[in-house]
Amino acid sequence: MILAHKGIKINYNTFGKGAPVVFLHGFLENATMWEETIAFFSNSYQCISIDLLGHGKSENLGYIHTMDDMAEAVKAVLDHLKITSAIFIGHSMGGYVALSHIDLFSGYVSGLVLLNSTSLPDSEERKISRSRAIDIVKKNPNAYTSMAIANLFAEKNRVQFAQQIRLIKEQASKTSLQGIISSLEGMKVRKDRSTVLHNFKGSKIIFAGKLDPILSFSQNLQEAKQYDIDLISFDGGHMTYVENKEKFLSELHKFLLAQH
Repeated sequence: MILAHKGIKINYNTFGKGAPVVFLHGFLENATMWEETIAFFSNSYQCISIDLLGHGKSENLGYIHTMDDMAEAVKAVLDHLKITSAIFIGHSMGGYVALSHIDLFSGYVSGLVLLNSTSLPDSEERKISRSRAIDIVKKNPNAYTSMAIANLFAEKNRVQFAQQIRLIKEQASKTSLQGIISSLEGMKVRKDRSTVLHNFKGSKIIFAGKLDPILSFSQNLQEAKQYDIDLISFDGGHMTYVENKEKFLSELHKFLLAQH
């Protein structure tokens, strides 16, 4: 479904009935990444998946899509659906957007799953890496997206999940050049939201891959310990929902059941 927001189109889907659960995809992904997860949960929950700015069928808003810009687009969808409280599940960049949503719209989030994500900002090294990525994207966007997707998986899993990687690459290739650059710029300047995570009163949990090539597992562990948050570890990379699908669904099911 399409919603008009600030002169652009935002695409979202809603399935099932029950307590609302909002699914936010990561960078170079779109709402289709949640199809299997939503099929599992839509008998018990109202599952809302949203194409974030510049991804999927949602249009671009500007040269930089800050996490706040994306959170405001999510809020527009929830307002349209008359949802005033929901559990948020954010994969990678989607987790940054969920934390921004908590920061901007306190009280609208009742529970939070950070899936291969963090409340911490980019390190200086990571910011430099994103700037390099922007230069590469401008020269050859398809080569960049192809390389970037494969590198999200634990090295040991790349052959086993070759078919899934190919399908995710196909979706990533649909992301416009502006959508890619705007998100890289937005992630590069995102705020430190560790205090937001710490102060959040709802249920919260971190799902982290021990072999995540993008996020440091030890940093995730330290973050969980410092802010007294449960952490579930998975024997895989940055794509837990693919690499460890059964355990992911099982642990997410437990988390959602505990909210009642």
